[in-house]
Amino acid sequence: MNMPGENRSRVLREHFGIVPEAGQYVIALAGNPNVGKSTVFNALTGLRQHTGNWPGKTVDNAQGTFTYRQKPFLLVDLPGTYSILAHTVEEQVARDFICFGQPDATLVVLDATCLERNLNLALQVMEITPNVIVCVNLIDEARKKNISIDFPALEKELGTPVVAAAARNGEGLDTLRETLYQVSTGARKGNPRQLVYSPPVEAAVEKLLPNIQRLVDHKLNPRWVALRLLDGDKAFVESIRLHLDLQTKSEMLQEAAVI
Repeated sequence: MNMPGENRSRVLREHFGIVPEAGQYVIALAGNPNVGKSTVFNALTGLRQHTGNWPGKTVDNAQGTFTYRQKPFLLVDLPGTYSILAHTVEEQVARDFICFGQPDATLVVLDATCLERNLNLALQVMEITPNVIVCVNLIDEARKKNISIDFPALEKELGTPVVAAAARNGEGLDTLRETLYQVSTGARKGNPRQLVYSPPVEAAVEKLLPNIQRLVDHKLNPRWVALRLLDGDKAFVESIRLHLDLQTKSEMLQEAAVI
């Protein structure tokens, strides 16, 4: 029987075309279009990167590496999306990698000049995994527009590390590397704020949770799975079957959603 790390390596290789080196921490890089995500990617990885396509998709797959504190990191640049509810192929790629690729950390890049619009994606990612770092990029542009952000308050409100940055001129990158290191190694753990939905939705989630917890075990966030089932997201159930080899369990999950 494979160990959990071996299982992840197999899923990364077979389903995402990603082959991390031994001991390499895997970081997912997410963000809306035009938030400077590529600039963050280039600033962290330099020339140590390559591009291709996600397996079976005509969507770019960019990967880059860097070393910090003598630890190797693999940064996977996900397609720019406004959501990960999988209405487009880009959203499906981003969702499936964060969910099933089990990255050691997910770095969500936001635009400091329009923070409220970008937070939607960050909150969605925080429903999937607690290993989230929020990078508020373009703070130099925010200063030009006299926009002031209380970063300690934002971090407290989100319950996850927040790093202010202006990636194109290198501002905040040292702090970002240190935060990525701490979260990836488990030295720092967040407690992301979870959205609370209407009473009927929350009651339905509570009804689904016991069966879902039994079926997905520790592999997925059961609350998030329950919410997707309530959405009637059949494509997500198919992704569970594909990435976790749970043909029987995916059918059971569909039945569990009928309440």
